[in-house]
Amino acid sequence: MLDPALLRPAGPARRTYLARSLRRLDAALGGRLLVVRGDPARVVPEVAAAAGAATVHVAADFGPYGVRRDRAVEEALAGTGRTLVRTGSPYAVAPGRVRTAAGPPYRVFTPFRRAWAEHGWRAPAATDAGTLRWCAAPDGVRAAAIPGDEDLAADLPAAGEHAALARWREFLDGPVHRYGDNRDRPDLGGTSRMSVHLKFGEVHPRTLLADLASHRSEAAETYRSELAWREFYADVLHADPESARRNHNRAFDALPVETGPRARGLFAAWQAGRTGFPVVDAGMRELRAHAWMHNRVRMIVASFLVKDLHLPWWWGARHFMRLLVDGDLASNQHGWQWTAGSGTDAAPYFRVFDPVAQGERFDPDGDYVRRFVPELRAVPGRAVHRPWELPGGPPAGYPAPVVDHGAERRDALARYEVVKAARA
Repeated sequence: MLDPALLRPAGPARRTYLARSLRRLDAALGGRLLVVRGDPARVVPEVAAAAGAATVHVAADFGPYGVRRDRAVEEALAGTGRTLVRTGSPYAVAPGRVRTAAGPPYRVFTPFRRAWAEHGWRAPAATDAGTLRWCAAPDGVRAAAIPGDEDLAADLPAAGEHAALARWREFLDGPVHRYGDNRDRPDLGGTSRMSVHLKFGEVHPRTLLADLASHRSEAAETYRSELAWREFYADVLHADPESARRNHNRAFDALPVETGPRARGLFAAWQAGRTGFPVVDAGMRELRAHAWMHNRVRMIVASFLVKDLHLPWWWGARHFMRLLVDGDLASNQHGWQWTAGSGTDAAPYFRVFDPVAQGERFDPDGDYVRRFVPELRAVPGRAVHRPWELPGGPPAGYPAPVVDHGAERRDALARYEVVKAARA
């Protein structure tokens, strides 16, 4: 079901990846995949009626739009005497399932993770495609062609279930054993890169969790916690759908942000990877080159946007969602709000990332920066993180820093005092 309401804002990277994933699925099903396009509340009942189906099964969607869409489809089907059945979800534990002892949803990650792990999850489904009974596409249904690739510069990962499982096996064969040490190092490639496959349902988190159970190590437990973060943010968004567009903690509505012409100019420099802070610029250029960014660097560039440039977090969140191939509304919006302090964190104003110190710590030899910032490739070692200190200043073509981090950190802390005062 190609839904224009989701396709329009998805961006070319996610639309292209979706098309590739659908082509892989169609090939795996021997060309049996039926693709339709349009308003789901109209098209799904039409297909169900043409097929003579009494029930329509879907994976439950817990996002704000998905919940509204599925209710509309459910009502439309009921009007024709048919039933919508929500079978499973894209999560190990469906949002809304884990609750505090008092009943409300969790607002803090660590107790959620404990309750999530104690709740547990079913084993991966054992599906034998050979036992399925296939039916022909019903007469009268107008099938839509699987879209082609769009014109984009980003280099996307291989799509499809086979690619997802191959990538996962590669991770289990090596990087998982060093995940706890290497996951924050963008220069080492120590992450699993499974986010895009989870986003498009090419692999289920229960599959990953089942495999991790045989890797009894601290590193594997750290990876399991990252899966828990994905489910926590989905739970938070499900409980507070408005947090996709506004502050989860409404006290942060009082935070002063910049939105004028100078702010727009700084935002454009951030988008282009032209801030003069090498690790920030490397991250923003990685985003354009691969429609993906290392998670540690996502936090660094987000902190720079909201705490050095004092720009609204939702500017950055929208930019990410337009470009990221793994763009997931819950993880993206609440990851940004974690950094901005308006999300599920209790003490945000103390956490202002120093982009230089972050670069030196997590890219100690400068390899990540040199990979994505060609103007700095001749700068050796960790000196790449302070190009303004080089004899003669930054290399030709690379900008000077757009702000003074020390001054902007003090400004950020002063702005957060406004939030504290508004709470009092």
